[in-house]
Amino acid sequence: MWALTLLVALLVPFMALALLERARPLFDIAPPGRLLLASEWRPLKQEFGFLPFIAGTLWVTLIAMLLATPLSLLCAIYLAEYAPRRLRELVKPPIDLLAGIPSVVYGLWGVLTIVPFIREVVAPWAREALGFLPLMRSDNPTGYSVLAGGIVLGVMVFPVIISTAEEVIRAVPNGLREAALALGATRWQMVKGVVLRRALSGVIAAVVLGFSRAFGETMAVMMVVGNVPQLPRSIFDAGYPLSALIANNYGEMMSIPLYDSALMAAALILLIVVVVFTALARIALIQAIRRAA
Repeated sequence: MWALTLLVALLVPFMALALLERARPLFDIAPPGRLLLASEWRPLKQEFGFLPFIAGTLWVTLIAMLLATPLSLLCAIYLAEYAPRRLRELVKPPIDLLAGIPSVVYGLWGVLTIVPFIREVVAPWAREALGFLPLMRSDNPTGYSVLAGGIVLGVMVFPVIISTAEEVIRAVPNGLREAALALGATRWQMVKGVVLRRALSGVIAAVVLGFSRAFGETMAVMMVVGNVPQLPRSIFDAGYPLSALIANNYGEMMSIPLYDSALMAAALILLIVVVVFTALARIALIQAIRRAA
């Protein structure tokens, strides 16, 4: 059992080493720093700049987190502190079900609903009302954009943040709640000044776990983001996340020298970012549980 446990724990380092070995030919001709900051992606000329793909990934992920974080945390606070037991038992299964829906279903929903809504409603309104902001301008919005990818990802992140944050909030000892109420605090003052302050590390961990989930998502984002290797300058511009780059091209362009190494390098970047944020979330969650105990 000890050997099997150790083997499972070492899977991630083994994956990283395998990706590093496959990406080594690309690193031999160009240092990683230059690859990360270059913006030209021309595989036929052996130019592999990852900056547009990193920018597309960050745009989609940040939009998703900006949309999902406040809604998810408010929902978690309500379920943990205000919702009656019957309502909580009624609402929790559909929230948990969101985590089990295949990503391709989210992608189809985004193509059929979110993309037309952005193209026909959101983009024209933003151009007229908020056109003075560069982030809200787009010459020819098609709906396939980083905004569409962010909305779809935000919905996919909801159950991760809600479930984790609710469990952390509910783990705060009831004695702290009773002491705050006995001192004359209102229900909201007790939640804001005592419960959330005690559960802050766990709430941060929930958000970081949601970030890690959104950062590596592939299928749903690939279907709605546009897949254009460019630096987005507006939320209505198309983007090209790293995960979509790998899914779209692996196995089809392997005749181009160094293309395989470039895709392995993209996978390595994704893996490193997800591992780092997941580790940070785990550390914060452990601290929250210790403080709650």
